[in-house]
Amino acid sequence: MTPGRLRAEPLDVPFHVVLVEPEIPPNTGNIARLTAATRSPLHLVGKLGFRIDEHAVRRAGVDYWHLVDVRQHVDFAHFLHAFRKESPDGQLHLFSAIAPRSYLQAGFRPGDALVFGRESVGLPETLLEAHADRVVGIPTLGAVRSLNIANAAGIALFEAHRSVGALDRIFTE
Repeated sequence: MTPGRLRAEPLDVPFHVVLVEPEIPPNTGNIARLTAATRSPLHLVGKLGFRIDEHAVRRAGVDYWHLVDVRQHVDFAHFLHAFRKESPDGQLHLFSAIAPRSYLQAGFRPGDALVFGRESVGLPETLLEAHADRVVGIPTLGAVRSLNIANAAGIALFEAHRSVGALDRIFTE
């Protein structure tokens, strides 16, 4: 007998994934698939380095875009306003290659937002300073400068789900 696909019940209050000025379409596409797989809203903040209209998405071969709860915001202030309205108790977790604490110490809760910066330079220094107590990083074991943003988002989002017990109720479909 062939086993079915592993599934878990989605959270009643989802985590939010936030990309501030993403530059590379395949990274955003991978993260979009991740958010669709976890039923997490994807927030795209600021100027994008690519188009996300239907034609561009189809041409890129992203056949699951209709499953993505994508929300665009002019800037971080507009994102923050919308986030606070939807998730008033939600905390920000700003991911940086240069961070004072590990994401494993973040204390994730449903409704929190996982915030990632541009592939080339990360999050703006002003944003990191404004939320210094919310900055976390993913430790690496080797001498690489940083992880790919899509990998970092995957690590962080699934750890957030694991840490709140969302992956404890697994079933096959």
